[in-house]
Amino acid sequence: MKNRLFTICLGLLLATGVNNVRAQVSYTPTVGNMATRRNFQDMKFGLFIHWGIYGILGDGEWVMHEKKIPYDSYKRLATFFNPQEFNAKEWVAFAKKAGMKYITITSRHHDGFSMFGTKMSPYNIVDATPYHKDPLMELAKECEKEGIELHFYYSLLDWGRADYAFGSPIVDGKPVNGDWDSYIKFMKDQLTELITKYPGVKGIWFDGDWERKEVNWHYNEIYGLIHKLNPSIMVGNNHHLAPKDGEDFQMFEKDLPGNNTTGFSADSKIGTLPLETCETINNSWGFNINDRHFKTSKQIIHYLVNAAGRNANFLLNIGPMPNGKIQSEFTDTLAIVGAWVKKNGEAIYGTRGSTVPPQDWGVMTVKGNNQYVHITTVPQVPYIFIPQLKQTVTKAIVLGTGASVKFKQQPEGVFIYTAGLPIDANDTIVKLTAN
Repeated sequence: MKNRLFTICLGLLLATGVNNVRAQVSYTPTVGNMATRRNFQDMKFGLFIHWGIYGILGDGEWVMHEKKIPYDSYKRLATFFNPQEFNAKEWVAFAKKAGMKYITITSRHHDGFSMFGTKMSPYNIVDATPYHKDPLMELAKECEKEGIELHFYYSLLDWGRADYAFGSPIVDGKPVNGDWDSYIKFMKDQLTELITKYPGVKGIWFDGDWERKEVNWHYNEIYGLIHKLNPSIMVGNNHHLAPKDGEDFQMFEKDLPGNNTTGFSADSKIGTLPLETCETINNSWGFNINDRHFKTSKQIIHYLVNAAGRNANFLLNIGPMPNGKIQSEFTDTLAIVGAWVKKNGEAIYGTRGSTVPPQDWGVMTVKGNNQYVHITTVPQVPYIFIPQLKQTVTKAIVLGTGASVKFKQQPEGVFIYTAGLPIDANDTIVKLTAN
């Protein structure tokens, strides 16, 4: 009787289509997927790229919505989007020089314009612009050649398509004024193109779920399709909630895991999946000609270190100019970051977060028997205290120089003495060897 009652209740839930109860049924990642997850965690630092026809207006990727530009008028931007300065080699070289190991780029944003050569809509960079080339194919090939992993951002939200019917009321999990089945099919067809046509794709980064909390997104079908086409591809979704079944990593927008300064992460409890935090290099995702709030190299290094100490990757966003060039403020700053990462990468790449929680002085990362103490804020007292460190420390040195560091271990934790310690303006790293 209990089993029959459970079956009836489950059937009723599935029939309602309420935000994909069916997606909770069963997803078991493959061996290849688990390997992709581990590699993802090892990479630690990635480049996020928001690039599209909105760049022409120089006011960010939400300009159509924020300025209330009619869709038919906005679409005209495509007719003079011609990024002749785009160079995939330069973009990948820029990412590598910055110490980044993967790239996540917008294949389609909320404006509905596809930045790749899709056959599912003429509203794309190959067919609708005078450029008539596919920059994402060029980027995919260059990433594969240079050993940079490629992920595609894909918007679930679409401000212009009639079948999505933006602004329509939702009844029984569907927009009243749209054709939801048509829209779901369109997305599945585009995702099939991205996964089967473009070499080396290792991740899909969804966004826009938050626009329709009560709709049935058919994640069971969409996630299932992705994993069928390539079981090793990692699926993530920027829905600001706890991970759903079928997802392979958890993301945090403009916040470190465990923080909620933006308000996005109120319902986003940290799960057991690999973690990623994303942030902008200024205050904009897409190109914004008036945004001069550029983060310093020190701020970026601190964000990277604090993400790693919380067992997360750091995905740093830039918005290239509409001509395809990356502005000098970005390239100059990230060259400095790259030089620092090259020198100190041992304490970042391949590490995991420590069981020691973040402290006032900084964070710790772990790799094997080594614990890396990242002192980003030097205390007034001549020591730092590491609580809850259970391993027995046998050696402490300054990373890079090998100079010995004085320490004392007691039952309550470890004291690292900073008097005479050479202080790095960005991050003083002490490497502990422990049993």
